Amino acid sequence: MDKQIAITVLGAGYVGLTTAALLAHCGYKIYLIEPNKERLDVIKQGRSFFYEDGLDPIIKLAIDSGDLIPTTSYEKAVSSSDVVFSCVGTPDNPDGSSNLTYIFNAATEAAKHAKSGVIYVQKSTVPVGTGKKVEALFKKLNKKISYVSNPEFLREGTAVYDTLYFDRVVVGGDDKNAVDAIIDIYIRLERFRDHIAHIASVPVGPRGDQYIATGLNSAELIKVTANAFLALKISFANSIAILADKSDADVIEVMDAVGADNRIGRAFLNAGRGYGGGCFPKDVSGLISSGLEYGVDLKIMQAAQAQNQYMPGYIVDKLQDTISGELAGKKVAVLGLAFKAGTSDVRKSPGVSLANLLAEAGASVITYDPQASEEAATDLRQEIKQADTIKEAIEGADITVIATEWPEILEFPASKIATNMHGVILMDAVNQYSASEAINAGLTYIGVGHS
Repeated sequence: MDKQIAITVLGAGYVGLTTAALLAHCGYKIYLIEPNKERLDVIKQGRSFFYEDGLDPIIKLAIDSGDLIPTTSYEKAVSSSDVVFSCVGTPDNPDGSSNLTYIFNAATEAAKHAKSGVIYVQKSTVPVGTGKKVEALFKKLNKKISYVSNPEFLREGTAVYDTLYFDRVVVGGDDKNAVDAIIDIYIRLERFRDHIAHIASVPVGPRGDQYIATGLNSAELIKVTANAFLALKISFANSIAILADKSDADVIEVMDAVGADNRIGRAFLNAGRGYGGGCFPKDVSGLISSGLEYGVDLKIMQAAQAQNQYMPGYIVDKLQDTISGELAGKKVAVLGLAFKAGTSDVRKSPGVSLANLLAEAGASVITYDPQASEEAATDLRQEIKQADTIKEAIEGADITVIATEWPEILEFPASKIATNMHGVILMDAVNQYSASEAINAGLTYIGVGHS
């Protein structure tokens, strides 16, 4: 593809901003459309409005060079672009289905200004069959636009690395030339990725690069199926963790041995407070809804969803059983609010759920998170306090709960936890703190199916 090709990215969320910033270092002119003025102003200053390791220096350099142009104008951006990446949001409807309002609004607005022959790339996770509807929309508007599905597989917290050193790129569509053109963009990204990784200070790969061309509907189904299967593994591990608690087994020992089977693998068989974030919960509910739309009742995914929703309450119940009394009046420190380490994202965060459930039970809750405190503030119950340090959070606490696997939290010495707490109970809701260190420090260590 021509070195000076212009690309528009619609939406500056985790996927859109990461995609735009990285491609701006590959010789492309990148327009980034974001309607939220506050977010746009932050990006124009050369930084992200959310925390993502390694992203800020990539944005700053691209803004300073003029290769990344943040704007609110579809007319300015799309009219001069050869490729448009749609990365707009797909929030849940109350029934669990995907709200596609932003998807169709973005496609309609882009089509108004698109030149003939533009390639429209859907990176947002959408229900199977959405692409055919967008193609019909383009046809109705009498626009010659090639539509392809290119689902993202990046993980929050490692978004830069995952985009640079991808394990696979999936591109689905009926126009082979359009599919090949998008694959070429990623091949070009490969040429620049080690240099970009150096700028971002993220590890250099390698990862096994696979380019997979599929039909349009298959590409749309691949993403949600992958995430749903990973969510299923987590919920399965949690169901076994509860059995381990009842039978005096250790779920970590169990899953280490089960995961040693090459047919199964160890990844995502980690028991704990459950999954959260903007992908797994939404993709599971979206897949369930898609199934019902096509007359398929995905009971296995309904069970996984129910198991995940059960886990924060199970952990609170386990704490109550441990203290043989009520949580009311107890001071509880909750360490970690982000749904996972490496991000400030608190969407459907189990850590936030745990803090709120503890407060509902009458505990005096104080929380700490190195990056997510600001984003969590509106989701936490009003009476919950936030601390600026781990030490401040645990000072005088009767119970400490580890709810997110931040290295800063996992590496905090058990001896300091014991010294600063009033009580001795350490609830490891992610099963990643050193049980032996906690016990040696005189703490009562409690895991999830693990002790």
